[in-house]
Amino acid sequence: MPILGSIIKKAFELRNLPVEKQRRKQNPVTAQKRQLTKLIRKSQFTAIGEHYGFSKLLQSKNITEEFAETVPMHDYQSMYKRWWYRALNGESYVAWPGKVRYFALSSGTSEASSKYIPITNDMLKGIKQVTLRQLISTTKFDFPLDFYEKGILMIGGSTHLQYNGTYYEGDLSGITAGNIPFWFQHFYRPGRRISKTHDWATKLNEMVRKAPNWDIGIIVGVPAWVQILMEKIIEEYNLDTIHDIWPNLSVYVHSGVSFKPYLKSFEKLFSKPMMYSESYLASEGYVAFQNGKDIKGMEMVLDNGIYYEFVPFNNENFDDEGNLLDNPKAITIGEVEEGVDYALLMSTNAGAWRYLLGDTIKFVDKEKCEIIITGRTKHFISICGEHLSQENMNRAMELLQEELDIEIKEFTVAGVSHGSLFAHQWYIGTDDLLDGDKAANIIDKHLKNLNDDYRVERMEAIKDVCVTVLPSQVFYDYMKESGKEGSANKFPRVLKNSRIEEWQSYLKKHSLIS
Repeated sequence: MPILGSIIKKAFELRNLPVEKQRRKQNPVTAQKRQLTKLIRKSQFTAIGEHYGFSKLLQSKNITEEFAETVPMHDYQSMYKRWWYRALNGESYVAWPGKVRYFALSSGTSEASSKYIPITNDMLKGIKQVTLRQLISTTKFDFPLDFYEKGILMIGGSTHLQYNGTYYEGDLSGITAGNIPFWFQHFYRPGRRISKTHDWATKLNEMVRKAPNWDIGIIVGVPAWVQILMEKIIEEYNLDTIHDIWPNLSVYVHSGVSFKPYLKSFEKLFSKPMMYSESYLASEGYVAFQNGKDIKGMEMVLDNGIYYEFVPFNNENFDDEGNLLDNPKAITIGEVEEGVDYALLMSTNAGAWRYLLGDTIKFVDKEKCEIIITGRTKHFISICGEHLSQENMNRAMELLQEELDIEIKEFTVAGVSHGSLFAHQWYIGTDDLLDGDKAANIIDKHLKNLNDDYRVERMEAIKDVCVTVLPSQVFYDYMKESGKEGSANKFPRVLKNSRIEEWQSYLKKHSLIS
C-alpha cells in the first residue's frame, strides 16, 4: 500500500471536510458582503481609501449599494493612470496597505501590450489557498492511492523575475511558482532550475529531455503549449501516446481559453481516460475552479479576498467595440440570472477596485454559483449587429471538427469589409486536409443555428464567410515573432483594427496568402 499517498489523501480529506461544510452552508450574498467589508476596512487608510471615504463607507447601512455609488468603475488604463503607477514607482499604501513587491506582466493574448498588475502578499496567500482547494477536490474521484505521490507538471512563465529597483516583474505563473510552499517542492515539476528559464524553446527542450525521469500525475497549463510539449515528447521517444512515458497521468488542469476546441486533438495524445479540470486564475485573482465531477461549470470563490459585481453585457452598457458606456449598470451576486452574459467587475486584496477584468461569464447554476467563461468584452464580432461571441465561435469549431473528423489546434476571426457591406474572415490552423470553402459553409450553417442575430445579418449585411486554412505552426511562429511565445500567452480568437493588418502582413511576408 502506498503509505505516502494514503497519508496525503487522508490529509486532503480531513482538510476538505470543514471547507466543504462551510461552503454548503455559505450564503453567497452574505459571503460577498463580508469580503467587501474586509477589503474596505483594510484599505481605508490607503490613498484610494482616503480619496473615496472608505472609513465612512464602513458606517453605511447598505455598504454594497454605497460602494457602487461612491467608487467608479475602472478599466486597466484608468486604474493604472490614476493609482497603480504610483505603486509601480515604489509608493506604499496606494490601493492596498504596504508596498507592492510583485507586478504580473499580463496581456492575455498577443492582441495587447503588457499590463502591470499588482500582486500583493495577501493575493499570493489567497491563490495558494484556492490552489490547495482544487488539489483537494481530486479526492472526490476514485484515483488509486499512489496517484497522490505523483509529480505535478506546471507549465508557466519563468520564476526568474526581473528586478526593477522597487519591485519584481514577470508572468503570474512564474511569480506563484516561485512562492510555492515548501511541502509542494517534492511534487513540483519541472523543478526550480528549468522553471527559471526565460526562453520557451530552451525550456521546452529541457522538459522533453527530463520527461523520462518524471512520474507525472497532473499537468497544469495553457492548452496550446501543453499540447506542443506532449507532441514533442511523443515524437522524441517514438511513443504512441503520452501515457507510454507517464502511465499515471490522470488529470489535466487547463485555464485561459476554452478547452473545447482542443479536446479532439488532446484525446489522440492519451490512451487512458483523463479528468479535465478547468480553473479561472486571472492575473487579478483566482476567480473559480471546477470543484468535482459531473458539474456544469466552475464554482466561484466567494470567500477569499475578492468582491464581485456583474455588468450585463448588452447594448445598454457596452458599445460595439466592447467599451463601457456612460452610467453602466452593475449588479451583485444576489441579483444575477442564469444564461445571461456578464462582464466581471472585481475589487481585490491586490488593490483593484471595481475593476473591469475584460472577461464575460455566464451563470450555469446560480444556486451553486457555477459559471463558464463566454469570452472577452472586446473579443467578439459585431460589425453589423451579429453579436458573435467567443462561445459561438468555439462551438462552431467544435462542430466542424466533429463533422469532418479533423483536428483544429488554433483559429481566429476578423470582421472585414466586403464592398459596401461586410464579411467574416476565418483563419484555421490544422495539420489535416481541409477545404476552405467546405469549412466556411459548415461554420456558416452552425452559426445560423447558434445565433439568431447572426442568421438575420447573414441574409442582409454579412455577404460572405471565408476560411483560410493554415498549418497550425503558423500561429505559434507568429506569436514567437511577436514576443508572445510560450507559458501563459494565447492567440486572440478575434482580430480587430491594426491587428488584422499585422496578421495579414505576416502571412503575406511568408507567402501564405496573396
